[in-house]
Amino acid sequence: MKLFFTVILLIITLDQWTKKLAVTFLRDGVQSITIIPDFFSLTYAENRGVAFGLEFAPPAVLLLLTGLITAIVLFYVIRSKNRSALFLLPFAFITGGGIGNMIDRMTLGRVVDFIYFDLYHGHIFGTWVSLWPIFNVADSAITIGACMLILFHNKLFPVGSPEVKSDVR
Repeated sequence: MKLFFTVILLIITLDQWTKKLAVTFLRDGVQSITIIPDFFSLTYAENRGVAFGLEFAPPAVLLLLTGLITAIVLFYVIRSKNRSALFLLPFAFITGGGIGNMIDRMTLGRVVDFIYFDLYHGHIFGTWVSLWPIFNVADSAITIGACMLILFHNKLFPVGSPEVKSDVR
């Protein structure tokens, strides 16, 4: 469990530190710094919604949902007897990222984003689209944790394990 909480704290710290740098140097400064022309830049943005800027609920509801999901993940991991790094890391990434964005929602009412990969922007079927949204360290941690759960699902939750019971034949 020490690994679990250490990773959570590292992700929260890195997320909040980089967001502070983004506010200082991007929002209050140049707005965007090109790292690789036409591909990668640090660009300041604020997001009141969830992934990809989707706004499906008021900020208070998003904060409540994020808190509830984080609490459920913490409860599940603490109650689980599995203490392997492969099990703890994905949940630590998701929890740390969730808390990082939750801090923004509580203090600012929105989430600070600044990492931008310009994979494609232009018209598709007559509609202007930008293929990839601007994101942050917390979003990256959540995505990495979710991908780890998908990639290692069979190792983390074996079919014959006592925690996974099914009457489906």
